[in-house]
Amino acid sequence: MARKESWTQNKNLGHLIALAFYLAVGYFFYLAAANMNYVWKWNSVPKYFAYEQTINVEAPIDGKLVLEDGKYYIDGDDKVELKNLDSSFLFDYEVGNDVYQYDYIASKTETKAGPILNGLWVTLKISFLAAILTFVIGIVVAMMKLSPLVFLRDIASVYITIVRGTPLLVQIFLFYFIVANIFELDRFVAGVLSLGIFFGAYMAEILRGAIQSIDKGQLEAANSLGISKYQAMRYIILPQAFKRALPTLVGEMIALIKDSSLVSVIAITDLTKVGKEIVANTFSPFETWIVIALLYLCITSTLSYVGHRLEKRMQAKGGMS
Repeated sequence: MARKESWTQNKNLGHLIALAFYLAVGYFFYLAAANMNYVWKWNSVPKYFAYEQTINVEAPIDGKLVLEDGKYYIDGDDKVELKNLDSSFLFDYEVGNDVYQYDYIASKTETKAGPILNGLWVTLKISFLAAILTFVIGIVVAMMKLSPLVFLRDIASVYITIVRGTPLLVQIFLFYFIVANIFELDRFVAGVLSLGIFFGAYMAEILRGAIQSIDKGQLEAANSLGISKYQAMRYIILPQAFKRALPTLVGEMIALIKDSSLVSVIAITDLTKVGKEIVANTFSPFETWIVIALLYLCITSTLSYVGHRLEKRMQAKGGMS
């Protein structure tokens, strides 16, 4: 006889209760905001993603509008070319008409990326470059930790201890105000290096642990077959280590993306810096920070989804071990 399913194990009911919980939390915050007499300004949010910009072309001198060889000129005391004027504009004057200085000859409307999209691009760019640097540093330092040479192990150990033992925000300040000034580095480069060096220490320890978890017998078997230690590490050990460490590596990349918001303290116009500027100009902190948080959530959720897909693919090909 089949055992009756408990209501606590019912998935649909569980999902419904969880949804009701979050709706209640959202309603609670809505009421709290209402008691603050907060005026919501959601209608102003779209223009921070994209906006319409009108471009006007003025007459630089008095004269006549002429068209020669596909180029527009004002023919007056001098003949002045209107370099930015082309057929994509809507003309207020026809060719041959007299125009006067500072008159609008033509105009057009263009859709421009708003500050939020520009900040999102900077966040993605700095996170991507920092992630590459993180992997490079992580692999190199992990190999140094596993090296038979004592001085390499000592260098790696001191680096990991110092970096993991101090806050990222402090390291960003030190790197920007000291190292970047000494080597005349751009603040964007300073931000990438700060993030890469910080997360490289964590990546090194993750990879070191994953490499050491691989059975030493595989390395011995490779040596017995005439495979060099470098080749065995590259083609046999490291691929398995990356498989085992994949969930943790994805977690570190998510942490890197979130912590990239700290580079806003050195005036890099990323998502967080853009959010601060919008709040300062509009006095709309709730809408702004909710939108910024959702954008970070979209980035990290996408990365998490890709990580889960890779895990499933690897499991289908023989597991993560």
